[in-house]
Amino acid sequence: MMVSVKGKASAVSLLQLATFSGRCVLVRLLTFRNAQLPLPEGLVGVLSDPRVLKVGVGCYEDGKRLTHDHGLTLSCTVDLRYLALRQRQAVLNNGLSLKSLAADLLNITLDKSLELRCSDWEADVLTQEQMVYAAHDAQISVALFFHLLGMNTEPRLPAEGESVFVQLASCCQGLVDVPFRARYNGEGEEGERRRRSRKSTVESPESGDQQVPDPRRNKRKPLGVGYSARKSPLYDNCFLHAPDGQPLCTCDKKKAKWYLEKGIGELVSDDPFVVRLLFEPSGRPDSQKDYYLTAKENVCVVCGKADSYIRKNIVPHEYRRHFPAEMKDHNSHDILLLCTSCHAASNVHDGVLKQRLAEEHSAPQGCEEGIRLLEDADRRRVRSAARALLSASGGMPQSRKEELLSVIQSFFCNGQQEVTQDMLQRAAALETRIFNESYVPHGLKVVQVYAERSLRGLMELECCWRQHFLTSMQPRHLPPLWSVNHNHDKYLRKYGEDLQIQLN
Repeated sequence: MMVSVKGKASAVSLLQLATFSGRCVLVRLLTFRNAQLPLPEGLVGVLSDPRVLKVGVGCYEDGKRLTHDHGLTLSCTVDLRYLALRQRQAVLNNGLSLKSLAADLLNITLDKSLELRCSDWEADVLTQEQMVYAAHDAQISVALFFHLLGMNTEPRLPAEGESVFVQLASCCQGLVDVPFRARYNGEGEEGERRRRSRKSTVESPESGDQQVPDPRRNKRKPLGVGYSARKSPLYDNCFLHAPDGQPLCTCDKKKAKWYLEKGIGELVSDDPFVVRLLFEPSGRPDSQKDYYLTAKENVCVVCGKADSYIRKNIVPHEYRRHFPAEMKDHNSHDILLLCTSCHAASNVHDGVLKQRLAEEHSAPQGCEEGIRLLEDADRRRVRSAARALLSASGGMPQSRKEELLSVIQSFFCNGQQEVTQDMLQRAAALETRIFNESYVPHGLKVVQVYAERSLRGLMELECCWRQHFLTSMQPRHLPPLWSVNHNHDKYLRKYGEDLQIQLN
């Protein structure tokens, strides 16, 4: 808890901690600071312990404030909003505040009146209402955590050789110490009211999508702003013919002219632009009803808009890049045109399917840096100590200063040398991340799982993404012969089901 003076937030005054048993402790941090007393070692140890989960709404950000205001390190945090979204317990157009999660998931109404929230938390004596309010926040956070993990009040007995921490941490993979990046702006009851008023949703039952608000209906923040639309058409609809006149495919004009410039093709017609090759091509279409023989319109395949569009990878590049060459070469079927608004909306829906794949195949996604690089707890403790000392303005108790200085001394010089200002600056800028040698990118991990079932597995992944696009975006202007199963019969005939998959 903190108070504001003339709109500026003061130091955190109250720390609330609760356990699964319901026991709650309220720690008045400013009381310790004003009396120049060190905080209990047990409390400091629990906050920084990387094997004790701390859960709540905005707990990562709370940790930043504790570090700034009191030099405390808060590690191993999990934001309940991520768990709610991951477990699909919260529809995205509902609020994700602690109050709304408690009401929606636990049927509990929290008192969040302005009078109580903005009461004097630095008073010499807290009122009974203040203490109950503060304790409920912490207790509800713990109850929500176990509810979201499908547990009643406490973890089940762990399996042999497994600790309770390992059991719980495995349910929060990829979410530990990750700041929450909200989809919507506007907090508090007014922001919640606006979010709840957005009713427009698109359901995607075939792909397992949850209900997601249609981002194209958001009038307050138009989609596609900042996207760079194409400055020229994608499809020139020029035709290449074999030496005997059989149509081979459509192509752009630059490529068609290249055959003419090289002297390996001759112009048959200007409109439509047709070039007949003077050599036998490496392959011919199986029939004249082939996707690559059809002329295509330069319009958004979803809404038909013709004046602003951008290419869309139906199977996202982070997956396609790892496919074997046999399933990537000369394959433009899964590149379609979308207007900037529909492209941005499609990306939002793609995020839901990516999260489902991440859960099903233990392939955490998110910022690659956050997974490739792990946090070194010791170096982080040193950096936090240095930053706290540099930012302290004489208000830190001497005993706390000595404690933080000893942390820096033991790291840099085994406690044998006095901490200098230069040493403090180097400690404050210390890199706390180390390379995670076991890191596997989300896209590669998912493709590896499907590749275990050989060619049919990868074709299933293609179908999954193509069907997801049809269901979530409901395109009305797809090119003729575009298909969820495109080329799959051809792959099976050419390579067989037992094709040895070599991932890129």
